[in-house]
Amino acid sequence: MSSTKYFTYLILAVAFSLVACGKTETQTTSLSTDTSELLVKLGASAPLTGPQAHIGKDNENGTRMAIEDANLKGTIIGGKKVRFELLSEDDQTDPKTATIVAQKLVDAKVNGVIGHLNSGTTIPASRIYSDNGIPQISPSATAVAYTTQGFKTAFRVMANDSQQGNVLGEFATKKLGAKKIAVIDDRTAYGQGIADEFVKSAQANDAQIIAREYTTDKAVDFASVLTSIKGKQPDLIFFGGMDPQGSPMVKQLRGLGMKTQFMMGDGGYTPKFIENAGAAAEGGYASLPGVPMDKMPNGRDFAMRYEARFKQPIQLYAPYCYDAVNVMIAAMQKAGTAEPAKYLPELGKVVHDGVTAKIAFDEKGDLKGGAVTVYQVRQGKWQVVETIGGGETH
Repeated sequence: MSSTKYFTYLILAVAFSLVACGKTETQTTSLSTDTSELLVKLGASAPLTGPQAHIGKDNENGTRMAIEDANLKGTIIGGKKVRFELLSEDDQTDPKTATIVAQKLVDAKVNGVIGHLNSGTTIPASRIYSDNGIPQISPSATAVAYTTQGFKTAFRVMANDSQQGNVLGEFATKKLGAKKIAVIDDRTAYGQGIADEFVKSAQANDAQIIAREYTTDKAVDFASVLTSIKGKQPDLIFFGGMDPQGSPMVKQLRGLGMKTQFMMGDGGYTPKFIENAGAAAEGGYASLPGVPMDKMPNGRDFAMRYEARFKQPIQLYAPYCYDAVNVMIAAMQKAGTAEPAKYLPELGKVVHDGVTAKIAFDEKGDLKGGAVTVYQVRQGKWQVVETIGGGETH
């Protein structure tokens, strides 16, 4: 190669290098601009398929609505504008699937988790979140065991089964006059847990538990269990489980000619229970931790906005999901960061004026001063009977 050609080649090479460097600098600046908005990923998990999908979707909707509201108002954390992203997973109400989902959310590096829905999925998943330092707020898992494991990452925004079971046991014996009670549960962490708490309360109030029967959260035929109970002539049957079993159970109960009073916990307090049970639902009782929607601090407004957004009524836990998201955001803002390890210590100190209540946690992560409301189906609708606790008794 001649010296002239070499010199020309050298100039071209340098020029190309400078242009390339200029492109790199431009790309870097562009990337820097893109990342000025902080991305915060919130995981959520509930049954989105199967018999409880209507409740799971309700949870997802409540969580999504909170995230949409936070993005719309331009939430600031540590001086940076934040964009929240929802990573929603279907745990199918299955404990094993729940642990797989939990690990998936951990691997996706979520900043926090809203969920799970059921106690039976929340409890096994909570160990994975704890091991990885991911804060978790369940909007609906009421089993006492969830917050007695000693995990600093575990919180919930509604009263637990100890509070709920105690209220139901007292109500059944003192208000309904039940002396002979039969109890059925679905053997899930939630169903068995609330049934156990109900039994303790009922027995403490001098009721006799004349039958303790079991089923599963997949069953739809309860003829043999109910026939066995019928001969013992109970004053009341309590079922620890969810509405996909509660509806056919009460229909079959009435089909056997039994006029026994029927009671469930929060798993039965859904529009779907009445829809599927039809006339057999009339007179049935259920509870829900918290005050009635129209007594919640921002309940009416939330219900209107929810129905406008999703074109359907609230099924069960959506307001609690909404509050769970906002409690988590409040802790992030207080800490000035969305890093789990840094905002977790603030989560236990948060006092938040939510849709459902003024939310604050005790040392275990349980809601302080949680109320419980008892409802009865009257003329095809759930009607308030009594609210106990949380500053409300009427």
